[in-house]
Amino acid sequence: MYGVQLDHLAAALGVNEAHARRIAARWRARRYAESARLGPGSAWTWLTRTGLAACGLPYAAAPPALGRLAHIRAVAAVRLALESAPRYAAGGGYWRSERRLRARMGGRVGLREHIPDGEVHWPEDAPVPWAGECWAIEAELTPKTARRTVAIMRELLTRTGDYGCPAAEIRAAAPPRHAVLYLCAPAARPVVARAREALGAPAARIEIRRLPPGAALAPPGGTP
Repeated sequence: MYGVQLDHLAAALGVNEAHARRIAARWRARRYAESARLGPGSAWTWLTRTGLAACGLPYAAAPPALGRLAHIRAVAAVRLALESAPRYAAGGGYWRSERRLRARMGGRVGLREHIPDGEVHWPEDAPVPWAGECWAIEAELTPKTARRTVAIMRELLTRTGDYGCPAAEIRAAAPPRHAVLYLCAPAARPVVARAREALGAPAARIEIRRLPPGAALAPPGGTP
């Protein structure tokens, strides 16, 4: 992930916020991470170059982009909610972040190519009805145009190859790669629902849910 706020860090580590703050302080002392208050709500923590190297991650070290804080928080909330569901662990679910998908592409993302906010992969032998599926995750806070939303849905539903694969594999004669899970704020849900309806039969592979609690960035001077 690009970064995480203190409450989400605590949830990910299974500790209270005071304990999470002490853990983040130890990471900073070892130069594995940096922390700062970047916007409303609690402080953000992100990995430094040293921390990324210690984790074996190839990403460029940088704080979360200020203009994307709300979206980054929403995606973190989605990931935490999915990973805390009992059937996620039972089914062997595995999250691949947008950051990992972009790294696989080596920065060669086309202007018209859409990268989902994450993927959830399910093993073929998982004891769940959706075994073997790959879910494209979309966290939607604000509405795009219906036309753009339909285009994104079609791209996700027709893609066959992995991100970073040869271009010929992206639309090869193979089973589609994704089912799509949209998690929407109330303002975004109507456009997403209309776009799904416009797709016809392929819309059966799109599910729309509400964003989980804790997805909203705190308003200035308050809490979400």
